[in-house]
Amino acid sequence: MKIIKLIPNTFTLLNLLCGLIAILCLSNGFYDDAFKFVCLGIFFDFWDGFLARKLNAQSDLGLQLDSLADMVTSGVVPGILLFRLIDSLQQNRPEFMVTEDQFYLGILPYLGFLVTLASCYRLANFNIDSRQTNSFIGLPTPANTLLIMSIPMIQYVDNYHWLVKILENPYVLVLIAIVSSYLLNAEIPLFSLKFKKFSWKESKLQILFVLFAAILLVLLSFIAIPIIILSYIIISVVVNRFGKK
Repeated sequence: MKIIKLIPNTFTLLNLLCGLIAILCLSNGFYDDAFKFVCLGIFFDFWDGFLARKLNAQSDLGLQLDSLADMVTSGVVPGILLFRLIDSLQQNRPEFMVTEDQFYLGILPYLGFLVTLASCYRLANFNIDSRQTNSFIGLPTPANTLLIMSIPMIQYVDNYHWLVKILENPYVLVLIAIVSSYLLNAEIPLFSLKFKKFSWKESKLQILFVLFAAILLVLLSFIAIPIIILSYIIISVVVNRFGKK
């Protein structure tokens, strides 16, 4: 029984390991590999909670481990990515280079870490907020991380030059950091994407949304990710407003 209870925590630690590897990938400029390891970490993050419930292995230790692992994979990693993207644009694009007269613009890359700070606050608040046992208040850190990690992946795609041009503006990236930091802690009720039971009756909304997301990913590739996140917020708002009436 003790071994069984260790299984969920093992998945949580695998999430943490993926986050650490993603940081190493970012430090070497391998943004695509970082994206893959973040996705793998989020996969482990999904299953640790599900297994904890199924195996009756939920514990205070597991709750704290989950938040600490998420802080790395879904907090530190996206902050580092935004820092590197903004810093790279300022270093390599003449129109964005910091001059002596504009030395204050050197602070822009560090604003990417607003996401890390906002993620930390959200994760700490989540552990003490009794309203978030069956749903979320504010955008979950894994969803926000996927949104940010999709930026360089969209830039690799050749079909969306207009969007790539927008995302290659450091001011746009700073705006993304500010907006996502707000969404992480906004008082916006969002339905949970974690399945408590794999049944149509209990998880109809989650199943339909996952199918919708899968179809968009097949059709639009990485550009589907911000569309999926935006749809997640809109659907949640509509469901919460009209679903109770």
